[in-house]
Amino acid sequence: MRISTRAILTLAVVATAASCGTPERNGQDPAKTCILAPSDLGAFVKIPAGQFTKGAQPVYPEERPTLSLHVDGFWIQKHEVTNAQFATFVDATGYVTDAEQGVLDGREGAGSAVFIHPGQRAETSAPWGLEASANWRAPEGDDSSIDERMREPVVHVSKRDAEAYAEWAGGRLPSEVEWEYAASLGLPDPSDSVSGAYGEDGPRANTWQGIFPVADTAADGYSGVAPVGCFDADRLGLHDMIGNVWELTDTPYGPGTQTMKGGSFLCADNFCRRYRPAARHPQEVDFSSNHIGFRIIRDTPP
Repeated sequence: MRISTRAILTLAVVATAASCGTPERNGQDPAKTCILAPSDLGAFVKIPAGQFTKGAQPVYPEERPTLSLHVDGFWIQKHEVTNAQFATFVDATGYVTDAEQGVLDGREGAGSAVFIHPGQRAETSAPWGLEASANWRAPEGDDSSIDERMREPVVHVSKRDAEAYAEWAGGRLPSEVEWEYAASLGLPDPSDSVSGAYGEDGPRANTWQGIFPVADTAADGYSGVAPVGCFDADRLGLHDMIGNVWELTDTPYGPGTQTMKGGSFLCADNFCRRYRPAARHPQEVDFSSNHIGFRIIRDTPP
């Protein structure tokens, strides 16, 4: 995979077992526990057919026009695809991701993009970097591993990687409309588009609290990616539709790009603000980073 300068600039604009990870690694609150039971990992929720308003309460121009649409029913996984699930797929198929293959082929600009949090970088260092050693097995590159992070969302995956997993698992990537429909139905307060991220009691999802990219208070309990299912489910029983990692869809955004939804742990009130169902952003189809993942849907009961 070749990471272009445009992709790195895009990131700068976007930034956007029940164990919950290693506190020393990601600034996690040690007292925070995951809500989704281990027995529910990999489970699906049925989304009924119905109508909804796409692009409701738009904030950015690309979220328009506002449309009333009918959507057929489908089944959607309760959480983002995890490292454990992706590892099972790779073990069964020998699949090699775009980020890994680019390095193996010796391509110029091969690797994947990594965001480095303020407490882990020098004040004068750039928050984003291209790491040849970063991939789904090593989310921060050299000296990092998923060994104790199997419940975290798999990251450093491209559209091709996500589609390969989805086909193997008997599903597919959701369309933008399907994803937004499910996220809209699940909002705690349908009249408030940010209610999936924030409520009267504070954060409801893994986003950035503070001034991006220089200060993250981690008021939600995390200063980086969170294991799936550590925040309350929405009204449909889905976890992490908003925040944590961006989720790829199968809907093109423009030439060479796909639409991703939901925002990530890098979306802050002063920057990005894409922690809403209507929010959308382009991502190059062969690009990957440590804040982009996916979930799958099925057209028949799992």
